[in-house]
Amino acid sequence: MSQGKRAGSRRRAKCQRGFRPALLAYALGVTAAVLAWGYLVYAAIDFGTEARGGDSQAWAFLALASVGAVACLFLGLILVARILRALGLTRSPAPTAPSDTPAAAPPSGGGRRAAR
Repeated sequence: MSQGKRAGSRRRAKCQRGFRPALLAYALGVTAAVLAWGYLVYAAIDFGTEARGGDSQAWAFLALASVGAVACLFLGLILVARILRALGLTRSPAPTAPSDTPAAAPPSGGGRRAAR
């Protein structure tokens, strides 16, 4: 093994193994959201058929079922993203600078050696 001042460990960090309750909760949440989405899509199709048949109240239920299906699908996608982040397959986005601050100046033409 190297003893220099820039020598680092040659081994990578150990991955956390074992049961993680947060991942189970996320997986159950995704399952519930996808099942609810499927049911609401089926209900929206049924309400749409009834609304076209002349039932005016079915239009309101169709709209509610459609909005609920969109919300369930969105929730499921958010939970999948959290699972991927918890597994280490994705990273959180880098923080961005607020828009009211001026942009950083571009780097000058030289570094320490140019300043000598």
